[in-house]
Amino acid sequence: MTTLTNWISPGTMQSLGWALVHFLWQGTALAALAAAAMAVCRRPSVRYLIGVGALGLMLLGPAATFFYAQQHASSVEFAKSSSLTAADRPIARGNTAVSGATQPRNIWSLNALPWLVKLWLVGVALFSLRSAGGFVLVERQRRRASSVVKDWVLETCYSLQDQLGIHRAIQYCESVYLQTPAVIGWFRPIVFLPASALTGLSEEQLRLVIAHELAHIRRFDAFVNVFQVCAETLLFYHPAVWWLNRRIRAEREHCCDETAVALCGNAVEYARALTLMEEWRSAPVLAMAANRGPLSERIVHLLGLSAGRGNGRKLGFGGGVLFFASALLAGNALLAVAYPKPAVLASMNPIRTLMQRAVPQAQPAPRPTPAAKPSAGQLPQHSDQPVNGQSYIEAMTAAGLTNLTADQLIALKIQDITPEYVREMHDLGLHPGAEGFVGMRVQGVTPDYVKELRSLGFNPDVDQIVGMKVQGITPEYIRELQSVGLKPDGNQVVGLKVQGVTAAYIKGLQEQGLSLSVEEVIGMRVQDVTPEYVHDIRALGLSPTAEQIVGMKVQDVTPQYIKALQSAGFKLDVDKVIGAKVQGVTPEFIDAARKHGFQNLTLDKLIQLKHLGILENQGDI
Repeated sequence: MTTLTNWISPGTMQSLGWALVHFLWQGTALAALAAAAMAVCRRPSVRYLIGVGALGLMLLGPAATFFYAQQHASSVEFAKSSSLTAADRPIARGNTAVSGATQPRNIWSLNALPWLVKLWLVGVALFSLRSAGGFVLVERQRRRASSVVKDWVLETCYSLQDQLGIHRAIQYCESVYLQTPAVIGWFRPIVFLPASALTGLSEEQLRLVIAHELAHIRRFDAFVNVFQVCAETLLFYHPAVWWLNRRIRAEREHCCDETAVALCGNAVEYARALTLMEEWRSAPVLAMAANRGPLSERIVHLLGLSAGRGNGRKLGFGGGVLFFASALLAGNALLAVAYPKPAVLASMNPIRTLMQRAVPQAQPAPRPTPAAKPSAGQLPQHSDQPVNGQSYIEAMTAAGLTNLTADQLIALKIQDITPEYVREMHDLGLHPGAEGFVGMRVQGVTPDYVKELRSLGFNPDVDQIVGMKVQGITPEYIRELQSVGLKPDGNQVVGLKVQGVTAAYIKGLQEQGLSLSVEEVIGMRVQDVTPEYVHDIRALGLSPTAEQIVGMKVQDVTPQYIKALQSAGFKLDVDKVIGAKVQGVTPEFIDAARKHGFQNLTLDKLIQLKHLGILENQGDI
């Protein structure tokens, strides 16, 4: 099963998983609708059609949800690629990792849905084996030895077949392996009449039973039954599917019972025949047997006993409506969880935008007043009206964006990028293409933000500006770094922010006597070097450089390790400490060397003893 799922892409696994989850409420809603509709219908044939139609919709539901999830994922990826591609490039170029900073993920769906799909595939495989066994059993019954029925029985069968207008070739056989009449086969059906039925039923009862089986053939019930088995196999995990299939099979028996009684008459004798055959029940699930279905319900229907049916219909209708409403509420909540609409994607919904523009205002809009100058963190709001009578395309061309494709124009308009915004960025020396403007607008880059960066000595390009905005780098953050003597460029300030470097962290390292470059600060932060660690090392008499501190941290040199070496009487410098740690010289190894009688050992000699493995057990020679 794992090998099979390895062939399925992660996106397909997610879509398939959501389709299975959403069917929980979809199947409940469809079953509730079917129950309500069946409750108000009196004819079994109509209830049967309602049940089969609902089952078909149950199969279509997950398929439609799967294709919708695939298209939803494609639209999200398109939105990301068209608006955030530029924002992703500086992060990759700076060799830094952004973990969930811009695109939070649904951890539950990423982890749970693939396992759900795997469990579903296991269930489908098991139920497929069950169905395959049923088909093998049916074929085995076809091939088993059986004899042709007696002439008078065969004459009765042909007479009933003509009365029902069935022109297909049907074979009639007497079977000693079945205890109840049954129809086996789809294209070449065989009606099996057990010896118990031929000897235990009266001639009138036998005619009714044979008419029932022929009614199954005329209605092509065997094909519908295969369809039901497929639905049970694929949607085995939902109880509503099993309930609906039981209802369909019960209504199918009612329909065939009505046909038999209408053709032969005497419903009382037929009820007696059903009662007798209930004691002989034995037929494959894929066969159309005369004693299939709940006996009491069939007899009540045949004899027209309607006591309590009115209350039952009311209860069924009310329960169906209640379950339908509950399923819709659950589905609405699940849709909100499965397909959340973040602000960026919601603003990129062109249908909603067109609808908002199409709705007329109840009152005329007031005359606009001059807007205050937006701050660095705010985007200016612009009108959708053409500028000086120009169309949007003409205005963007006049602003310097030419040769735009239809997709580019749509993306620019959806993000509310105006000619004024383009001109202001051009005046600042930034000349990105349409994708660059979309990326800046999505991340909230304003002209004032660019101006403040320039005032702090930065001259970033479009990719760097977008990367800085993605990481939430503000002018205040840059001023704090500059206040402690750090002068990063655009890529370096992104790396500092990603690693969580603050002015307080830098100041703490400087208080330990370290004068650090931007790369050294990032390296120490990556290795989780703290001011307290540097203080403890220096308190032991060592004065490592920033590079040596990083090396000590990489080799997991702790103050306790240095203290142990010093307690053993060694005079240490930073390089010797790192070398001893790399070679695995421990206080225990030092004690073992001295137990062998070595005297005046230096740290260099200990390193050589460890490197050559002199003190290690050599085994039998």
